Amino acid sequence: MASAGVEGQAERVAALLREVTGEGGFAFVASAEKAAAGAGDLRAAEAAREMAWEQLHSGPWNEVGAAWRDAYALACLHVARLRAGGDRPAALKALDMGLIMGGNLLRADLEAALARISAEPCGGGLEEGAGAVDEEEQRWREGLDRNRDIADALKILPAKSLSSKKVQRRSHITLEEFICNYFLRESPVIISGAIDHWPARTKWKDINYLKKIAGDRTVPVEVGKNYVCSDWKQELITFSQFLERMWSTDCPSNLTYLAQHPLFEQIKELSEDLMVPDYCYAGGGELQSLNAWFGPHGTVTPLHHDPHHNILAQVLGRKYIRLYAASISEDLYPHAETMLSNTSQVDLDNMDLEEFPRAENLEFMDCILEEGDLLYIPPKWWHYVRSLSTSFSVSFWWRATVQPSGSS
Repeated sequence: MASAGVEGQAERVAALLREVTGEGGFAFVASAEKAAAGAGDLRAAEAAREMAWEQLHSGPWNEVGAAWRDAYALACLHVARLRAGGDRPAALKALDMGLIMGGNLLRADLEAALARISAEPCGGGLEEGAGAVDEEEQRWREGLDRNRDIADALKILPAKSLSSKKVQRRSHITLEEFICNYFLRESPVIISGAIDHWPARTKWKDINYLKKIAGDRTVPVEVGKNYVCSDWKQELITFSQFLERMWSTDCPSNLTYLAQHPLFEQIKELSEDLMVPDYCYAGGGELQSLNAWFGPHGTVTPLHHDPHHNILAQVLGRKYIRLYAASISEDLYPHAETMLSNTSQVDLDNMDLEEFPRAENLEFMDCILEEGDLLYIPPKWWHYVRSLSTSFSVSFWWRATVQPSGSS
């Protein structure tokens, strides 16, 4: 079976190199073959990875050919294999980059290589002094407990928060109740008690568990107030580095957020700590994406809407969420640019009523999503999200084959 797997990989790689050659990637193929030959050539592997990286950034992402994404993954595999013996962090980073930026052709090979390297002893890289560990755990607990007092929360929330219509809260309702009373009516609802059985509800409270599972892994993060701000940027850092940044929240321009990332496809061990809620099967549901939203207090997702049904699971911490019905979209002044057309120009934290007068008295509903809650957000419903504490949320987007009667 093992030899069949090796032969299968060799056949996939050979076909890929022929395709890259056909697209003019002669230099890449030459370097990749040198990297793979004999004991391997690390400089050739790095050169191949750099050439593929340049191709990934040669134009809009949706125009990058599948062959070059797969070529990048192949180069990452070579780099990781040649780095694994002497530079474990660099090997892990190469494999993570292959998962994040590469194609699907060699995904199983990347995951197998990650499993092998992760199983090896890491030389005590995560060991710290007892005092440092105690201080970090204390800060972690304090971060999770922030803004439990409503009066404190109101000081940082948009005007009129929690003074209007509240999102209805139900306790662990059946799938049938959910479909009849909320899904078919396209009405938001909070469901409590439905994820208490998830291992994540207890395991993720332990920062040392998260560091053990994911600490050395590279993840993409957003840095800045939010994605519509001019100083917003993206970075690639290790999960441990991200955790260290959780304590630096005083300056909005340095606020770091792991947002809308398929973390559970990348780090399989974390996916074992949660389950797809039954509610995501409403309407013959087909799961489209499962994303992580993890960050310190103060992270903000500006007012926007999404194309799919959404169950947002609040695993750790608390979030404030404001919702506006899809029917009043024009009064929320969507951006004209295609890339931001699902995002409102209205900044709820600093509303400019002279420029956006129709937004002043619009009806909305809002809530504080508590640890263990699920929130159903129907398609095209506008929502603003602010974390009140350290927060780890998981969003389940699904597409229904049977549409609510009000859907287009």
